[in-house]
Amino acid sequence: MVPIAQRNSAADISEENPRLRVVNEALARAWGKGWFSKPQLEPQALIRAARQTSGLADFGDDDGWRDRLDRLTCALDQEADLTPLGTTIAYGQLVAALAGRARAEAMWRRYPGIADVPLVAPIIIVGQMRSGSTRMQRLLACDKRLAFTRFYESWNPVPRWNWSPLDDRRMRGWLALRIARWLNPRFNVIHPVRSRQADEEIGLHNLGLYGAAFEAQWRIPSFARHAEHLDSRPIYAEFRRHLQTIKWLRRDKRDRPWILKLPQFSQDLEAVLHAFPDARLVVLDRDPVQVVGSSASLVRNQMAVQSRKVDAGWIGDEWLHKVSLRQRRTAQARAAHDRPSVDVAFGAMREDWRGQMRRVYRTLDLSFDAHTERAMARFMDKRSHRKLGRHRYDIADFGLTEARITAAMASPVEAELAA
Repeated sequence: MVPIAQRNSAADISEENPRLRVVNEALARAWGKGWFSKPQLEPQALIRAARQTSGLADFGDDDGWRDRLDRLTCALDQEADLTPLGTTIAYGQLVAALAGRARAEAMWRRYPGIADVPLVAPIIIVGQMRSGSTRMQRLLACDKRLAFTRFYESWNPVPRWNWSPLDDRRMRGWLALRIARWLNPRFNVIHPVRSRQADEEIGLHNLGLYGAAFEAQWRIPSFARHAEHLDSRPIYAEFRRHLQTIKWLRRDKRDRPWILKLPQFSQDLEAVLHAFPDARLVVLDRDPVQVVGSSASLVRNQMAVQSRKVDAGWIGDEWLHKVSLRQRRTAQARAAHDRPSVDVAFGAMREDWRGQMRRVYRTLDLSFDAHTERAMARFMDKRSHRKLGRHRYDIADFGLTEARITAAMASPVEAELAA
């Protein structure tokens, strides 16, 4: 068995997943024969395609999204080394993001009252990738007194077909998951999800041409460094408006607190709290060695679907930097803002999830009633939840050691400068 660190070429990746080889060869042949045009990852080409797809021309105020699009496409061209499938996926995602922006802008102009939809005291889960944030979100989502974003709503906050009684977002969400699982069978182990299940709001960041969804798929360090130094408050103002849109489309008049969960929050917590000043925080903690190793494994799995070469050593360095940066940013924001918060350790949740959830509920000033506890127990017993424990990885595959990770976490400022 060849170690992961050595299985870096497109040929090696195709041996692991022969479906990728078939798809890449088919796309390359179709482009070579002129049967289809190769997608152009160039800003104006993407904008033209989004206008054709949506029938709309207004993508909203420029809060920096055009510059982010320019930087992202440049990084995709110069750094990502995409396969034909990767090029096709990137093109589809970026056109969908731009078309989604246009649809949202049209809806906001037509229904200005969306801006007044209340979002009362949201519960924000702050945690690194692979820190147990999905488990925490889905446990809280068992409580009918709380609201959450569904997978299909995150990736498609605005319907395409305003004239149809059917919500096309559900179909598109279901289809996206089917394709993702077919191309990447391990996806359902690393992040099991169903279209209508509670999931992170990562798709809303895509509409802003921002966030870790891009960084976890493609090798784009120049884009990542730029994003780390942005003033992200305008991005989260728009993020809030998308949530208001989702609630408005549901015709939900209740003032249920919304559960928000996104690993990017740990990097942007200052801006998140600016957008949601009455938020309550559930802050997750896990051994950094496990967080970095599991994050690197997830990213490698994602990149292997779309890239000609996957450098495991580079991934290890990049996500050591990201985890260290996010730890420091979270600590800084918490020190500057007095918000109701509770810290929950990954190991403590595994040992006694009921006891930890009671602590969480005390902070939220909610009763941990018997009905909610039974619903959570059913979730913990489900097969889909148990899949979360099957993800296997080894930090050595990414050129990392426990000592190096521990040192970076103990001195995150120096680690960031070194990166």
